[in-house]
Amino acid sequence: MQLSMVDASVLPLTRTLTNLAAVLAKGQAHAEAHSIDPAVLLQSRLYPDMFPLVRQVQIASDIARRGVARLAGSEAPAVEDSETSFAELIERLQHTITFIESVPTEQLNGSEERLVTVPIGRDQTITMPGWPFLSSFVLPNVYFHVTTAYNILRHNGVVLGKRDFLGAS
Repeated sequence: MQLSMVDASVLPLTRTLTNLAAVLAKGQAHAEAHSIDPAVLLQSRLYPDMFPLVRQVQIASDIARRGVARLAGSEAPAVEDSETSFAELIERLQHTITFIESVPTEQLNGSEERLVTVPIGRDQTITMPGWPFLSSFVLPNVYFHVTTAYNILRHNGVVLGKRDFLGAS
């Protein structure tokens, strides 16, 4: 069985972002149940030099959306980083999933060798073929930020387990 670029990108990214939305819903429920100002959780960090929860979610969304668009040879829609609630973050993830799923299969499949250029920092770029871009840049970065978001909520007492991160089988 050959793995297509749609199978390697859209499927794991939509699953991961869907699971993150469910984790965020649990965070919101936890805040409500324990009379915690949601902003406290949304601005929580694992360490002072790390981004807060809200930014972790925004970055995961951005990397997934832009990554799939770059593989398809197109531009991702711009999204403002203005979320201040769990509901807004969940909506952002849902919009990202909708976009990723809307990218035509024929634009993604065959992108294994398409050169992708990504801005790194303020004035640098890296260029690599599609498959290494997906497997060594997009997926690991999305997983990192989703894991960090999960860990921030777990650290703050939200009852989460491995199944919440992985989703239903």
